[in-house]
Amino acid sequence: QLQLVESGGNKVQPGGSLTLSCRTSQYTLEYYAIGWFRQAPGKEREGVSWISHDGSTTDYIDSVKGRFIISRDNSKNTVYVQMNSLKPEDTAVYYCAAGPVFGVRAFEYVIWGQGTQVTVSS
Repeated sequence: QLQLVESGGNKVQPGGSLTLSCRTSQYTLEYYAIGWFRQAPGKEREGVSWISHDGSTTDYIDSVKGRFIISRDNSKNTVYVQMNSLKPEDTAVYYCAAGPVFGVRAFEYVIWGQGTQVTVSS
């Protein structure tokens, strides 16, 4: 079964940058749309950014538009989200998830990683 592993989470100061990675080693990701979701303490999980299986379509929630960039390298079975101008409200556990079709809703994604912590604080 496809397993996703996130990495790249860390603690950074406001205004800083991080790049998260989502990869698999067992199977190819090229047939899957990938979404990044996040969950902050005491809050519901929310979708952040999504990319189609071939990278031709991307989308972002309004609060990260212009700051986050999602991309993928199917030859490396890896999807990235570059996060710039980070704000304290970006603090959360970030999850990547794979689904058969491009969509922005969590229920459309069937395979989830374990998450990586991003903390934005001075």
